[in-house]
Amino acid sequence: MSERLAGGLWCREVLAELDLYVSGELDADALQAVTEHVESCDNCARFGGAYAAVITSLRSPSPVVDTEGWVERLRARLDDEA
Repeated sequence: MSERLAGGLWCREVLAELDLYVSGELDADALQAVTEHVESCDNCARFGGAYAAVITSLRSPSPVVDTEGWVERLRARLDDEA
């Protein structure tokens, strides 16, 4: 991935702000700069979107429902390898 300057920020600067961006904690100027960068940088848009999806999923209070028995199969496999 080549680093780009867009919206007055380099990709590495956007990556450093992603947590605050996703959580809505950036001030108005920083929010505008990150948004402009992400809108014009495909790499950061893809990574930022994936990052936001993971963070949102992890922050979700909904429990994991094991309807297919994968947790038990995983435990059994880990026990077999131990």
